[in-house]
Amino acid sequence: MNINNAKLGLLALLGSTLCVSAAHAQSKDIVLKDSIKGYAVDQRGVVVRSGFGLCWRTNSWTPAMAISECDPDLVKKEEPKPVPVAKPVEAKPAAPVAPPPAAKKCDFSATLTSDETFTFNKAVLTPTAKAKLDKEVLGKLGTCASVRLVMITGHTDRLGSAQYNQKLSEKRADVVKGYLVSKGVDAKVTDTMGAGKTQPAQGVPKCADDLPRKKMIECLAPNRRVVVEVKGPAK
Repeated sequence: MNINNAKLGLLALLGSTLCVSAAHAQSKDIVLKDSIKGYAVDQRGVVVRSGFGLCWRTNSWTPAMAISECDPDLVKKEEPKPVPVAKPVEAKPAAPVAPPPAAKKCDFSATLTSDETFTFNKAVLTPTAKAKLDKEVLGKLGTCASVRLVMITGHTDRLGSAQYNQKLSEKRADVVKGYLVSKGVDAKVTDTMGAGKTQPAQGVPKCADDLPRKKMIECLAPNRRVVVEVKGPAK
């Protein structure tokens, strides 16, 4: 019985030794790379560890000497550096859109004035009036891309009744329209109006009421007129 017990004890001691050796074989050697000697080292500078893989500390060891390989719980882990967040790129304000250029116009007007164009008390175009319409109206229509409106307004002087002068001013406007249409102006865009004696010419000296009739007729000649207004886009 005593011999058997001795054998059993020897086998247990041998098994324990093999386990420690295996633990040492499985543990990776820890080499101190700095001058801190808080752990026991062998001649190779390798930290001495127990059979359970624990590092042997020296009497001078302090928690400040802890290394992660031996005492990972005592080593302060470095907090991950914050990832820089790229600032959002501010969108540049859109460049102001320039308004489209205003369409060019070929608006113009021409006036047939005094007895060169209409003799007193008449609604007949003189050669002088026709030549002026050819130059100042028909000649300028070529600059228009299209004609939206041709407005013709007849005027008289103040001699005679309002009713008579109204009809005379309308006749004068109609005569001018007839001539322009005969030269190719579109009748659909051409309109006429009679203003009678209600709109005297601007900038004309006032004629005295006591003037002799012939002098009065001559003085009031600028009021006997026809105004042609053209509106439309230019080319």
